[in-house]
Amino acid sequence: MTTRTALFSRNQPGGVFTIEDLRDHPGDIWFVDSGAAGASDAAGAGKSPDVPFATLDYAIAKCTASNGDVIYVMPGHAETLGADSAVDVDVIGVKIIGLGWGATRPTFNATAIAGDFKLAAASISIENLLFTGGVDATTGMLEISAADCRVKNCEFRDVTGQATDCLITVDGADRLTIEDCKFIMAAGAGANSAIALDGSDDCEIKNCYIYGNFAVAAIDLRTTLSARVNIHDCKLWTANAADIAIKDTITSSTGFIGPNLQIMLTDNAANITTAVTGATFQMIDPVYICNLVNEKAMLSNWTASTHA
Repeated sequence: MTTRTALFSRNQPGGVFTIEDLRDHPGDIWFVDSGAAGASDAAGAGKSPDVPFATLDYAIAKCTASNGDVIYVMPGHAETLGADSAVDVDVIGVKIIGLGWGATRPTFNATAIAGDFKLAAASISIENLLFTGGVDATTGMLEISAADCRVKNCEFRDVTGQATDCLITVDGADRLTIEDCKFIMAAGAGANSAIALDGSDDCEIKNCYIYGNFAVAAIDLRTTLSARVNIHDCKLWTANAADIAIKDTITSSTGFIGPNLQIMLTDNAANITTAVTGATFQMIDPVYICNLVNEKAMLSNWTASTHA
């Protein structure tokens, strides 16, 4: 009897011969590297790291919907987000994986206020990409408008001025997962939020670190209510006197806040209760809040449930 495994051999025309794991690469594999000598947005390229595509958008156009295609973006790759939808991931089920670490990760730099990277098709996954704000008041370097997407191990940085919002969703981005991400924004005023959710039901935000001077909140739920949001295992630090880490601006969103949240505020004031603002949230301890250096954080003092 023949024993089947998930391993198989692959030799794409024009590409390299490999032994693959079907779980990682069920579809086609593409490579993108703007710094490669042989990079070209043309037929015959993109199938090996030696002759990659030059831009991510070109690679996306070569993918097949719902095929499980994977795009590898090589270390040192760089693109500018100079217009709305500068990168538009509009093919269902594509996975984009950035290679490299630190400053060598693939970098997407917003150079226009409206310049952004869009996840406009369902079931998109992006990993290990670096987003930088190269212009003041950019309004959402990453915009997600489709369901079942994932943003994993990505970093967002202010470089010039302050981004108004880094990651935003549009109503319909349901079941979004944001995990293992960093948002390191400017200490100066100018930001509203790091993450702004608009009608994102069943969204999960976990294992993230967020720092910035947020006039609204580090995580803002706005415009359209988001149902059953799950925010846990994160560190949130706001340098704004508003002293709000999570806020339901729309006032009717629901979901779990916690466990394992650590929140740092700016002012030594009566702000422990309002660090998380949302009358229809449910809080699960521990949610620790600190509002002064050289002090130990305390548990949130929201009203505890009772055995009524």
